[in-house]
Amino acid sequence: MKRTVYSVLGVAMLCSAVFTGCSKAGGNVVMNKDKPLVFFNRQPSDPTTGEIDNASMNWNDKTYYVGFDAAGGGAVQGKLIVDFLASADPAVIDRNGDGVIGYVLCIGDVGHNDSKARTEGIRKALGTWDGSSDPGKVKEGTVNVGGRDLKVVELEGKAMTGTDGSTWNANAATEAMGGWATKFGNQLDMVVSNNDGMAMGCLQASNYPAGVPVFGYDANADAIEAIGAGKLTGTVSQNVDAQATATLQVLRNLLDGLEGEAVYTKGISEPDAYGNKISAPVQYVSGTKALLAENSGVNTENWQQYTAGNRDSGISKTQAPSKKVLLTIYNSADNFLSSSYLPALQYYAPLLNIDLTVVQGDGQNESSCLDRFTNLNNYDAFAVNMVKTNSGRDYTDKLKY
Repeated sequence: MKRTVYSVLGVAMLCSAVFTGCSKAGGNVVMNKDKPLVFFNRQPSDPTTGEIDNASMNWNDKTYYVGFDAAGGGAVQGKLIVDFLASADPAVIDRNGDGVIGYVLCIGDVGHNDSKARTEGIRKALGTWDGSSDPGKVKEGTVNVGGRDLKVVELEGKAMTGTDGSTWNANAATEAMGGWATKFGNQLDMVVSNNDGMAMGCLQASNYPAGVPVFGYDANADAIEAIGAGKLTGTVSQNVDAQATATLQVLRNLLDGLEGEAVYTKGISEPDAYGNKISAPVQYVSGTKALLAENSGVNTENWQQYTAGNRDSGISKTQAPSKKVLLTIYNSADNFLSSSYLPALQYYAPLLNIDLTVVQGDGQNESSCLDRFTNLNNYDAFAVNMVKTNSGRDYTDKLKY
């Protein structure tokens, strides 16, 4: 018995003096490299090819990704647009009567998988997809408008990058929209955006053409209000509450010692030990260790279902042991993360008895998050939202010690 005590003390001293990377859980020493790690919202991947970064996703057996069905979401946005056009009046939508629907596209980040998927979904629905999500790589399409087939042309697609280098930038969208309205005049029949922030930015342009439909993505609170007010035509909900809760639930399951399928099913597709279960559908993709929330279209017919303040009644207070989690958010100015995702995290974390510490970056430099990804041995688990999708190794490297 005496040898056992000395052995544990020796390991503890070694961690403190040499590794400075371990904590105690249930009386056992846990190295940082063995702690739960969940990437969320930005899937570790190559920014050019979109190939999943398997090295990061297989960092340890407690590493997972939580997001939403990006490809499915792009398809939902595309369907939202063509369904709107199918019931529209051609004489109203085609502003100059030339038989062509001209649209502009706000691209969030050409190297982001979600942005790529949304651009692809939009272009495929409108027939302008030419095998690439890059700006300008399009062809002429066809779409049904009120029973008539009209040509479709992407007048211009542009990545919205701010002066500080940040992507998905709403101010850049405002500036671009002002230029588009002047450049294209009444050839411009529709505006489509990879997210709500940029769509709302377009509406801020002083010369935005009245009545031109505009579509976003994210179902942010201000976007939902804008649909109700008749300003925004439609958006897509990626079920932010399901994503935020799944991020925390996977960590909770791992911290509670669950293994195998229980890690991604308990509290998600079936009740956990505390009776919690996420209401919205979340699917698990074993090949990429990803939990993905489903998407849904939002328009004038159903916008009230998505108003702010609606939380998942399937999640209630638990008696689980308190655990500390360090979580990074790539950009404090990101509209979706700051106005939707973070409030959801802050609502559900106390219910799951997770003590959440949040650090937020500037959306441009990975160091803005990495420099605050510190004191790791004080935490039981980690949730990471990277500035760049190929930065997974930068975080796992810090967990080696």
